[in-house]
Amino acid sequence: MEQKSDHKQVEDLQLKPDPTVLNFDKNQDSLDISLPSKNRLETMADPSGDKPKGHALPYSSRTPSENGNTFGERDRVPNLRANSVIAQKSEQLLQTLKAHKHERQIIILQDFPDPDALSSAWTYQLIAEQYDIKCDITYAGTLSHQENIALVKLTNLPATRTPLQSFKNRDLSLYQGYVLIDNQGTTSSLVDAIQSHGIPLIAIVDHHNLQNDFKSEFVDIRPGVRATATIFTQYLQFGLLQLDSSMSEHINCATALMHGLHSDTNRLMQAKEEDFMAAAYLSRFYDSQLLNTILRATRSKRVMDVIERSLKNRIVQNNFSIAGVGYLRYDDRDAIPQAADFLVTEDNVHTAVVYGIVHDQDEELEVVIGSLRTNKLTLDPDEFIKEAFGQDSTGRFFGGGRTSAGGFEIPMGFLSGSNEDSAYARMKWDVYDTQIKQKLLKLVNPKDNLISSDE
Repeated sequence: MEQKSDHKQVEDLQLKPDPTVLNFDKNQDSLDISLPSKNRLETMADPSGDKPKGHALPYSSRTPSENGNTFGERDRVPNLRANSVIAQKSEQLLQTLKAHKHERQIIILQDFPDPDALSSAWTYQLIAEQYDIKCDITYAGTLSHQENIALVKLTNLPATRTPLQSFKNRDLSLYQGYVLIDNQGTTSSLVDAIQSHGIPLIAIVDHHNLQNDFKSEFVDIRPGVRATATIFTQYLQFGLLQLDSSMSEHINCATALMHGLHSDTNRLMQAKEEDFMAAAYLSRFYDSQLLNTILRATRSKRVMDVIERSLKNRIVQNNFSIAGVGYLRYDDRDAIPQAADFLVTEDNVHTAVVYGIVHDQDEELEVVIGSLRTNKLTLDPDEFIKEAFGQDSTGRFFGGGRTSAGGFEIPMGFLSGSNEDSAYARMKWDVYDTQIKQKLLKLVNPKDNLISSDE
């Protein structure tokens, strides 16, 4: 699967807390590392008085001394106003927020939000607060990755879990609009419920490939950007919110954004210039020791067991490592991408796909969840997964991806549950395991469709 050479430029509840976050242990040691300079750039007051208090002017509106640059450093700072996309989108978002002053919005994240989504949603919330817009951040699934749990707990990130049934029982008339951050509604089970109440889509900000047609007031979808956190940092650089290094909330939000960048760019190894510039801006505000603590969160025994299972069950063909890990608890869902991260490090493997059946006891549902990781530059995860698994009856793809990573979710519908009979549960797993391998191997071995445990 060859990656396309060009990217088409296209135009997010204060409810019951996630128990996984409540149970997280804060008492982790931090490594002693050199702290980057946190000197803030002084900003000029806005003479127009039209912008909210604390509004910072963009780089291009400042003199070199105001930017804190010397010896020609200003030449290396990107002129944000010269970038028409950033300027246009920042101004459009500003006008959208002004048009919805004093309202209440709900930010919907994917069912299993990652650091990029969590940090970006928090940033939107802080920006919107300047216009007396109250935003609640929610997701239907759970936080099971140890770093995500640490991020929310240690930074007091205001995101809460709302299972689908609880969401349906809420009084959604409280909201005048909803926002999608780091997703386009295809990875959240809450979107249909919010749409059924006639609540309009106010804004959508994402860096994944276009997945749907939207009737939204504001759309900023940029597949060429490595992280949604980069887009929101550009909004900050453009002046939609002035971060204050004396405010712990701002420091923690900057730390969360840095983690989002770190996560979605594979520790910045796949970052582009705009990602590095966003990280450079955040370096003046984030808490490096806090971020280090988040990144050092330890894996649970159950996660290690899933990784061990993936090693035992994997097949390797044409440098693809494919592993089914059987049944998993809902709270262990993020063990699947961690297993894929591990398998792709094997010698002579450039792509790893790990999948399993995840059971949600609250909703009495089962879903096949899988993750892909690759270090092959010419393999497009989004195209690969979409071609392998296709679409459902409504035309919605079962999965997608971005640079070096992808995922898929296949609802089991009528076949969900009834696993009390171990023989039946085993038979059901064998059917799904075989079918998924067949679909993957059609692309891995186009001329040889046999499932083999050799190599």
